[in-house]
Amino acid sequence: MNLAKHDPETDMDMNMTPMIDVVFLLIIFFMIITDLTQQDLEDLQLPKATAADEDKPDPTKKRPIYNIRHTGEIIVQREVLFDPEVDEGKPQPMEKVKKSLAAIAREMPKADDGFPDDPLMIRGDESVPFKYVQQVMQLCGEKGIQIWKTQLGASIPESKDK
Repeated sequence: MNLAKHDPETDMDMNMTPMIDVVFLLIIFFMIITDLTQQDLEDLQLPKATAADEDKPDPTKKRPIYNIRHTGEIIVQREVLFDPEVDEGKPQPMEKVKKSLAAIAREMPKADDGFPDDPLMIRGDESVPFKYVQQVMQLCGEKGIQIWKTQLGASIPESKDK
């Protein structure tokens, strides 16, 4: 029986280049994924909640998020759908928002009654006039949209004992 002898004095060289390449690719991958998960969120100062549940969205479902800035701009996925300074004088100022909601409602899974079953997240800045949030909620009830589940974004006040 011929067994190969291992000489402990022999140096084994290992090529680390492929491993370094894989590590860099993983870093780039996670940087891109992290950015994509935050693309729907605008930098808003949310109102403080006195009683609320923590937001734990289902990662397997795509939840539409409508951001309303303190100026009244309605933004969805970095696109301004409504700007009060530009659109308020028009005959149908919320037309882009309405079309966007209708498209989202068509993509949502339907409940037994035929209405969209997934919620719509509305994040309004704490200093935005409520009429803009109300207009989005009102459009959710129109024919062809009928999104009856909405969630309002709020922040949790920081505890004083930290």
